[in-house]
Amino acid sequence: MKFSILTLFPEMFEPIKHSIIDRASKQNLIDINLINIRDFSEDKHKHVDDTPYGGGAGMVIKPDVVYSAYKSIKDENAKVIYLSPKGKVLNQSKVKELSKENHLVLLCGHYEGIDQRVLDEIVDEEISIGDYVLTGGELPAMVLIDSVSRYVDGVLSEDSTKEESFSSNLLEYPQYTRPEVFNGKRVPDVLLSGNHQKIDDWRKEQSLKITYLKRPDLLNEEEKSLAKELLDQEKS
Repeated sequence: MKFSILTLFPEMFEPIKHSIIDRASKQNLIDINLINIRDFSEDKHKHVDDTPYGGGAGMVIKPDVVYSAYKSIKDENAKVIYLSPKGKVLNQSKVKELSKENHLVLLCGHYEGIDQRVLDEIVDEEISIGDYVLTGGELPAMVLIDSVSRYVDGVLSEDSTKEESFSSNLLEYPQYTRPEVFNGKRVPDVLLSGNHQKIDDWRKEQSLKITYLKRPDLLNEEEKSLAKELLDQEKS
């Protein structure tokens, strides 16, 4: 199995190059390929982020640099996973499922996140390792690599794995940054309006809808009803 990791901090993956993972790599059972997103910045200072449209704290990773890094992999059959607290929580069933893939591309976020348009463009699935927030996606990527590698044929004996055991906040709204148009997709007009009340209302609605679609277990019945009403209005 091949793991391609899109990250701003490839040096963080040094700890995983040991023990079972190291042995599996030397036996060519797994291949870990690190791609530094910053290498694809066309900015002379190698900047990869910008301020979020609509205002707010922190910075957002630009879509073009992420897309260029992704395109460098040149494998359309790879499954792209974004390590994100918005994703479904990783469990043993998912680990076993992913171990059947030939190539996983792991996208590691940082700062306030990644521009939503490139996520929509390239990501097949979002995965979280728990209902908490980390400074970036590198640690979750290492958790995923470690857990999935153990189920790759030949890494461990079958007996080693066959008997293993295995807050209620809304998920975050989508983030956008420059350029205003990316691959024909525009930043939502409300974020360009300068009307902070409308921006705040839009973000709350987006958070509610995303949580309803991705983690309905975090919502009470009233919130589920409101989210469903908003989604129905969107379809009509």
